[in-house]
Amino acid sequence: MREAKNQLLELLSEPSDLDENVRRELLNTLLASSRPRRMTFEEFLDWADEDTLAEWVNGEVILSTPASRQHQELSGFLYKVLSAYVDVHKLGAVLQAPFLMKLAHSAREPDLLYIAKDNLKRISSAYLDGPADLVIEIISPESIGRDRGEKFYEYEQAAIPEYWLIDPKIERGEFYRLDQAGKYQLVNPDSQGIYRSNKVQDFWLRVDWLWQDPPPPVDDVLLEVGGESYAEHLIKRLRERGFL
Repeated sequence: MREAKNQLLELLSEPSDLDENVRRELLNTLLASSRPRRMTFEEFLDWADEDTLAEWVNGEVILSTPASRQHQELSGFLYKVLSAYVDVHKLGAVLQAPFLMKLAHSAREPDLLYIAKDNLKRISSAYLDGPADLVIEIISPESIGRDRGEKFYEYEQAAIPEYWLIDPKIERGEFYRLDQAGKYQLVNPDSQGIYRSNKVQDFWLRVDWLWQDPPPPVDDVLLEVGGESYAEHLIKRLRERGFL
């Protein structure tokens, strides 16, 4: 039954000729009918499996729809670039959904999490116990309210230093950082369309890369962002494998 519901959710999440209002109503009805009873976080961990698309908020289970192909491609591109950069520079770890981030009153599944080296001890086999250093959410029609509303304030209250909101539909990236008062402030890309992270050391992103179809080759991006250090990394790997 659960597999059939997930397949139907996936079909409803893809573009189709179905009227948008009807599609949203069907999604909401299906999610509501699938909602289990309230439970503790420990019960939630026992109940959910790797195929369950759900978050835990104040004792309630919030089910979500499967991601679209565009969503997955964008998430995959960001994950490959960030994780390779972080690995090369030994900065920490990058995790991709589905993986829970446990906060004070919720357990969310952000699309991407960056955890700095000093905070790797927070990662358990089942979830991240505490806030990440950077959270990235890719907005979909069904998640826009959560990403801009509930999650925005949860992440702010949890003192997550940096929060990216990526909206592929309108091709807009929003980059938020905590100010000294603990409130998120929007930081715009510079005049060349480049955003520089203040949590991932020396990492920057040309925002237009996110809207290219297909995305630019990951190695090309890393050579531009990482420069000489990434080139040296590639040369070292080629030598280790006997190609040089």
